[in-house]
Order: sequence, then C-alpha cells, then structure tokens
Amino acid sequence: MELQRVAHIADGIRKEVGKAIVGQDEVIELMLTGLLCGGHILLEGVPGTGKTLLAQAFASTLSLKFGRVQFTPDMMPGDVIGTNLFNFQTNTFVLTEGPIFTDLLLADEINRTPPKTQAALLQAMNERAVTIDGKTYALGADFMVVATQNPIEQQGTYPLPEAQLDRFLFKIDVTYPSRDEERAIVTQHGHRSAMPKLSDFGIQTQADPATLADLRATSEQIVLTPQIIDYIVDVVRATRQHPAIETGGSTRAANALAASVRALAALNGRDFVIPDDVKRLARPILRHRIVLAPNAEIDGLTPDRIVNEILDQTAAPR
Repeated sequence: MELQRVAHIADGIRKEVGKAIVGQDEVIELMLTGLLCGGHILLEGVPGTGKTLLAQAFASTLSLKFGRVQFTPDMMPGDVIGTNLFNFQTNTFVLTEGPIFTDLLLADEINRTPPKTQAALLQAMNERAVTIDGKTYALGADFMVVATQNPIEQQGTYPLPEAQLDRFLFKIDVTYPSRDEERAIVTQHGHRSAMPKLSDFGIQTQADPATLADLRATSEQIVLTPQIIDYIVDVVRATRQHPAIETGGSTRAANALAASVRALAALNGRDFVIPDDVKRLARPILRHRIVLAPNAEIDGLTPDRIVNEILDQTAAPR
C-alpha cells in the first residue's frame, strides 16, 4: 500500500472518531500507532474523560467487533475467557465464549480485578489465543486490548503485575480537555447526563480487516537505519543504568519502540524514521515499564521526567 494511502486512511479515522470525541488528538494518534503495529493500549485517566466512548468510536471506524468487560473484584477467569458447559440434551460439553472473543476488547478498570483474573488476559495479549480445558482457541490477528484504569482510587484495586504491564505497547495518560474543548463537549452533549449512543454520531467505517492488514504490512516495511536502531537501544539501555530507576525497560520495550516508530512514520507519510519519532514515543512506551527506586519516589520524580532526562542525555543521530 502506498504511504499516501496510509496517511489518507489515518486522516479519515481521525475525522470519524472526532465526530464523537472532542480533543484527545494525541491519544487518538497513539491508538492509531498501536493499531498499525499490533499493540495493546492502557488508558489511565480519571472517570468521565471519554475513555469508553473513545474505544467504541475507534472500533466503529475500523469495522472491528467491539466487546467490553467491566472488571470487578469478584470476577473469575471464566467470566472473561469463557468456559465449557455440559449440554444434557447432547451429553457433550459446549464452549460458551467469554467476552474476550472479539476484535477490540475494552477492559474497563482492569486494576479492579484480582491477579488470577488479570492473568487470564496474559496469554490472549501475548499470543492472541486462549486455552480452555486444555484446548487452544485463536482470537484472530485483529485482537486488541484497550484497558482503562483510574489513577486516583486505591481502595479495592490490584496493581497490575510488571509482566502484564509489559504486554501493553503504550500507557497513555488521558487528561482533562482544554477549556475550549470542554465547552465544545458541553455544547454537544450537555442536553443529557447518560453516555451518548455511538449511532447518534453517524461514524463511517474507514478500513476493513483486509485494509488493516495492508496498513500493518506497509508499516513493517518502514526503514530503520542502523543509527536509529542504535539510538533506540541506547535509550532503553539507559533506563537500566539510571540511579533513579530500580528496574529498567526490557528488550521487549526496545522492540516495541522500534515497531511503534515505524508505524508513526507511516501515519505521517514517511518511509523512514527520524529521531523525533523516537523522542515522541519513548514516554508512552517506557513510563509503565520502569520501576522507580524508593528514593526517587520520595523526591517526587516521575517516570516521564526521568525518560525526558534520558532523552536529553542520549545523543540522537543527525
């Protein structure tokens, strides 16, 4: 697929999602980037910032089957992946598919469910398949998890283990809109308190599964020069040597950064990656993959601040 075609489709997706979502341009751009390189997304933001509606609108523009799980402390793995139930009429076990059998799964408030249920997502996110009673079922190449979590509530939550956080391509901070954006939201949606129906916005599909496969194939062909590869590796390795970081980024983080900068270049109509692509994606790639040292947290340092410092100190190719 020609890069101009990739950029055209991406513009169409942005426009259609924009019918339902005011602002959040950076979030939408990162979700598009994750889509092109087959990554999962973790959205973190306070309630009422449009995370659920954004995921629904995004799936609608891509003709992806949408599923949603509202995680709770009493949810079991079978509630997510499904289970085999005995059919007394046929004397056989029949698979009852869980909500994970979809294309885009919205895992709402993922940190509210216990680790046993969170672990049920690990195989699905890593292999795009689930195993039920010893039999493996494929979920499809388009399977994508968009998870949300609330950063301000700690009671009744279970922090995601590092192994699961590492499966998310990006952790995206969903912030409050600007004053002008919030005013536009109130003007558009202020006549009702309930969440609007997606059908009210007239969102048009911009890509089918075949087109999505072509988009991904094009993204994979974007050139990474040896100098850019060195830069990516140096940035990730620097997280393992920084005194304020207890655990740095893994090799998966370096691979994720390489794949995502290719996708970002394709979205911008370029067949090559530039250092600014790496700088733009380093924070959402690394902020959930590094563990701060205790003294860094006491000093009020944040992952984003440390990643910015690493980017400033690591020489970029010219």
